[in-house]
Amino acid sequence: VEPERLEQVPIIGHVIGQHDEITEVALGILHLILEQGFGVEAEPHEQAEHVFLGGNGLPHRWQGRPRFVILETGFGLGNNFLATWAAWRRDAQRCERLIFISIEKHPLTRDDLARVHARLPPDVPHAKLARSLVEGWPALTPNLHTLTFDDSSVQLLLGFGDIADVLPALVAEVDAFYLDGFAPAKNPEMWNEHVLKRLGRLAAQDTTAATWSFA
Repeated sequence: VEPERLEQVPIIGHVIGQHDEITEVALGILHLILEQGFGVEAEPHEQAEHVFLGGNGLPHRWQGRPRFVILETGFGLGNNFLATWAAWRRDAQRCERLIFISIEKHPLTRDDLARVHARLPPDVPHAKLARSLVEGWPALTPNLHTLTFDDSSVQLLLGFGDIADVLPALVAEVDAFYLDGFAPAKNPEMWNEHVLKRLGRLAAQDTTAATWSFA
C-alpha cells in the first residue's frame, strides 16, 4: 500500500509524550500541541477509517475469517483501535475474532485518557467504546497487557515500551500493519532497518500495511 501523503497530518497512531499539552476536545476535533511538531486539527475516527482501515482493505479483508490480526506501532490516544473496533461491530460479515496489537512508548495515564475521550460528542462512532477502553486501561508497566471486549471476540494487546524492546517479545502472524506516521526528522527510530525486519518476520501471507508521511 502506498503511504498516504497528506498536506495536513492526521492525529492518529501518534506517540503522545508525557509533556504534550491537550488543549481542547470539541465537536469531535482534537487540537493537540505536541513537542514533536505534528499538531494539527483532525477528525480522528474519519482519518483512521481513511488511512488505516481503507489503506488495508478493511473491513472487506477480515470478512468470513476466523480471526484477523492487526499490529500498530503507535497507540497514542487509541483512535485507530477504537475506529477499527467500531467498524468490526458494524460489519455483519466480520471475522470471528479481532486481535489488535499496539505498541506505545509513552502511554497516557488512565485519568488523561478518560479526560480526552469523556469530552467526545456522543455521536462520534467510537464514543461509547472509548469508555470501555478507559475502564480496562492497565497499569503503565513496561510489559504486555491484554484487554478483552465483546465476550473476548475483540482482544487488545498493549505493549508499553520502546518498539525495539517490545517487538522481540511478540509472537504473531499479522494480517495488517498500522504503521506510525513517518516524519524523518521526528521519529526515525520507528522506521530503521532493524525495526522493519522485525515487523517483516511477523507478517502473515498476503499481509498489507498503511501509513502516512509528512516529510
